[in-house]
Amino acid sequence: MLLVDKMLSLTESYIKLDDEAVKRLERYAELLVEWNEKMNLTAITDPEGIAVKHFADCLSIFKYADINKGASVIDVGTGAGFPGVVMKIARPDIKLTLLDSLAKRITFLDELCKELGLEVTTVHSRAEDGAVKFREQYDFAVARAVANMRVLSEYCMPYVKVGGTFIAMKGASAAEELDQSLNAIKLLGGKLSKFDMFSLEDSGQRGIIQVKKISQTSTKYPRNPAKISKQPL
Repeated sequence: MLLVDKMLSLTESYIKLDDEAVKRLERYAELLVEWNEKMNLTAITDPEGIAVKHFADCLSIFKYADINKGASVIDVGTGAGFPGVVMKIARPDIKLTLLDSLAKRITFLDELCKELGLEVTTVHSRAEDGAVKFREQYDFAVARAVANMRVLSEYCMPYVKVGGTFIAMKGASAAEELDQSLNAIKLLGGKLSKFDMFSLEDSGQRGIIQVKKISQTSTKYPRNPAKISKQPL
């Protein structure tokens, strides 16, 4: 009950979770801890930590972003399903794709979504490869705790349709990262539309950066990972 009570108290002002969603999140937490014993999914395994630092944090996207009904969403570098699976539990209407480069994480996500009764597409792929296959197919690309904003923008912006939005969920360094990435955002066909900083209890500062896709991303992006790393835009 600690998990549920804590999560609901932090998110009830902007997202209403029905009983089914709450049950799914409870089961998600159980499976996360169980699977974490055999593979590295998260360093956070206590009920309060999962409630605040994972679930409430992921749900905060609905406080700051306007995600329309039935929107297509890809979660790039989803890891253990954050924020995508939490978003899908809260908003079953979204059409969700989970992308990750590690096969064992995809195995976990397939079993998780089957157990929770969620209709989700999973893709085992590196971000730069997936961006070629699924180029400009999504209303939203989301990513949480994946890479520096300059690098992350190059990985994620190619997935977004013109008129769509890339949403990056960042930590305390969000403002600094955003400032350094404005040129990259412009080169990739984007424009900053919204930036919010917030905190969840005593777990530190968070940032949500929203980038509107205003023109097509050049087909030369994303570049190969070595070039992205050595020469970020």
